Amino acid sequence: MDASVIDTAKAAPLDAPLDEARFSIAARSLNHWFGAGEAKYHAIRDVNLEIERGKLTILMGPSGSGKTTLLTLLGCLRDVQDGSVRVLGSELNGLAKTPQEIMRQRLGFIFQAHNLHPSLTARQNVMLGLQVKELGDDPFQRTAAAHALGLVGLADRVDYLPDNLSGGQKQRVAIARALAGNPDIVFADEPTAALDRDAGVRIVEILCALGAQRGTTTVMVTHDNRILDMADRIVTLEEGRLVDDSAPPS
Repeated sequence: MDASVIDTAKAAPLDAPLDEARFSIAARSLNHWFGAGEAKYHAIRDVNLEIERGKLTILMGPSGSGKTTLLTLLGCLRDVQDGSVRVLGSELNGLAKTPQEIMRQRLGFIFQAHNLHPSLTARQNVMLGLQVKELGDDPFQRTAAAHALGLVGLADRVDYLPDNLSGGQKQRVAIARALAGNPDIVFADEPTAALDRDAGVRIVEILCALGAQRGTTTVMVTHDNRILDMADRIVTLEEGRLVDDSAPPS
């Protein structure tokens, strides 16, 4: 193993039981490949990682280092090929599709592309996320959507169509959609990239407050140096390996 790869002492011994009350996510001896034959690429290499409940963990690293691949493996969006991933007490390796879909009801996702439906208002786009997860009836969904939009500073834009919103406002609608169902874990891929500094900091403050108040765990891929000092932990990947695991800069 490359000498630059970190000591994985922060992860429990591979044969030790996981403390489910403390950790919402645990990856052990995790590997992932893309392609086949001579084109086969080892994207995630023997990753051991445990993520505490209620904390904000940031994944960093150069382009192609495996950050988004790791995020999708931990978030039930990609099948586990080799090793173990436990999320909210459930092992994902070999998990049947139906339980995997049920598990996703407890997760929120924020992607780089806001993926809003152009013919739906901001409120309706947020409600759509709740409908897909079959969370609550229509009155509940309308109230939850309005509350989530208020959290991200869009209380006065609930009835706006996406074409009448700025790029940053569209991203905030997508963030509200992820938060409206009160997920146990939020997975975020560059959620502040389209936001100005104040809006980006506000979003991360909301995620941190959810962690403190109700134990929501956030795993975020970002290159945004403006928010690093707000994280509880920064994990750095290079060529699919964990190479640093530390507290944020003071």
